[in-house]
Amino acid sequence: MTVPTLTLNDGKTIPQLGFGVFKVDPEETERIVTDALEVGYRHIDTAAVYGNEEGVGRAIAKSGIARDELFVTTKLWNDRHGADESKRALGESLEKLGLDHVDLYLIHWPTPENNNSVETWEAFPSYRDQGLTTSIGVSNFDHRYLPQILDTGIIPAVDQIECHPQFQQIETRPLLTEHDIKVEAWGPLGQGKVDYADTVIGEIASAHGKSWAQTIIRWHLQRGHVVFPKSNNRDRMAQNFDVFDFELTTAEVAAIDGLENGLIVNKSVEPV
Repeated sequence: MTVPTLTLNDGKTIPQLGFGVFKVDPEETERIVTDALEVGYRHIDTAAVYGNEEGVGRAIAKSGIARDELFVTTKLWNDRHGADESKRALGESLEKLGLDHVDLYLIHWPTPENNNSVETWEAFPSYRDQGLTTSIGVSNFDHRYLPQILDTGIIPAVDQIECHPQFQQIETRPLLTEHDIKVEAWGPLGQGKVDYADTVIGEIASAHGKSWAQTIIRWHLQRGHVVFPKSNNRDRMAQNFDVFDFELTTAEVAAIDGLENGLIVNKSVEPV
């Protein structure tokens, strides 16, 4: 199965369906990512703070998959901001991953308390120019923090933000649309804190003979999001990947859109 790609505002392409390793045990990461690669995922999203870049790297190395068939993302953690420090951090991530470059490097969170996100962001194009990353972007920069990044004139290719049917980033979306910044949806299934089977999603899923999770993933794809469903279970990984043999109607997409109610499910990591 060929995963569709999106063209970023820098002219590069990104696979629309990926596999995330947030909260994946470092000791289990190699096995889990190996399973994901065998299922068919070719887009892996990790971060320095996850502590599992080494496991991702080992799985990639053992897979035998050509580097140009893979899309790998990692992220800069909050305590490594600043021009010099962020370059050292990227070098450390590449060493752990066993790669000479990543396909996408992100600032993981804005750090308003330190007032150095802009300085950090202004250094990111040099990492792209040096071939250390192909594309650059941000994560968790909502409508409060994205404007200062845009004011630099350096436009992120993506913004990886919490996004699911009940929290669709309504306030941030106009900025993203205006600058053709792609949404990368983390927590795309509500992180298990919402029983979507009892919503209109359950009805739509039944109509297509799919699970509610598959239905939400399909909704993300049709809304133009890059999406990272996560599972430690190989069968569930395969189910999450099996979303290209059906299509939601315009009315079904609109019905899921209608579930928006501003519910942030991961308030423990909401930026302040």
